[in-house]
Amino acid sequence: MQQLRMELGQNSYDIFLENGLLQRAGKLLQLDRRVLIVTDDGVPEAYARALAAQCGSPVLVRIPQGEGSKSLEMFRMLCEKMLQEGFTRSDCVAAVGGGVVGDLSGFAAACYMRGIDFYNIPTTALSQVDSSIGGKVAVNLEGVKNIVGAFYQPRGALIDPALLSTLPDRQLASGLAEAIKAGVVADEPLLELFEQTDARSRMEEVLLHALRFKKRIVEQDERESGLRKLLNFGHTVGHGIESVCGLGGLLHGECVGLGMLPMCTTPQLRRRVTAVLEKYGLPTRVSFDPDAVFEALRHDKKAAGDTVTVVTAATAGAAALSAMPLGALHRLLCIEAKEGIGR
Repeated sequence: MQQLRMELGQNSYDIFLENGLLQRAGKLLQLDRRVLIVTDDGVPEAYARALAAQCGSPVLVRIPQGEGSKSLEMFRMLCEKMLQEGFTRSDCVAAVGGGVVGDLSGFAAACYMRGIDFYNIPTTALSQVDSSIGGKVAVNLEGVKNIVGAFYQPRGALIDPALLSTLPDRQLASGLAEAIKAGVVADEPLLELFEQTDARSRMEEVLLHALRFKKRIVEQDERESGLRKLLNFGHTVGHGIESVCGLGGLLHGECVGLGMLPMCTTPQLRRRVTAVLEKYGLPTRVSFDPDAVFEALRHDKKAAGDTVTVVTAATAGAAALSAMPLGALHRLLCIEAKEGIGR
């Protein structure tokens, strides 16, 4: 078993990585109490029930699958459920699902009684690679992603690659996009792993690379005041595309992959990233309205005044932060829209 210690002072916690960990959750996490287990109707019921069997007093809540559940209405429902069940500060919340489940239930844990323990057990590639680590919890509002939330670290995270066995190929590829991002930003050997092998057959290795990469950055910048913004590579344009095109069927990781391409500042890196995305079945072309995407970006948390912080990369493993004027970003979107991003 791999055990990574997130060193964040009083917010430190352990991340456990190994096939089959869900069946041992009771030995690794403090579950002998009331536990609000939050999952969704796209997650196999057996996963949440396996966790419930290891809890002292489980309360299981299943929400509808999809981004629409990451809302203030669902947040209120979880808080009301805990109040009705008599949860106290000694009790906890456990997420068993993807990023939506983790973000929503983590935010509820952060707010109920000003904060109770939270455990994250991600069941999708995307959440295992990315949202399982770092402490960002949030809900969406008025179509703007993650605009209401907090930084709230879990008490522990279990990464069980065996839970990915039920994922459709497209969902798995969407999660891999975040690991590809890590390779481009600061881990060229990880990018080479994607290029030279079938990364899907080496998921524990991919996950360990990605978690170590994000661990290093979050430990230096827990609340995204500087270095942690590097994790947003692909997300500035990607979130805008997701806000406009996501309801049309694009997944989060697919949008992140598309958002990486305009931020590759050399043709060589752009071709390299394009080839990797295509190898794993991720889209490299999309039709979009640049004005609509730009309007979504103006509400992004990374925008400040007349500029937005973007992450660019000229070579793999050496991404950099810069402030881009909003006008320049709009012009870039117009150029990309003409070609549908891929070119």
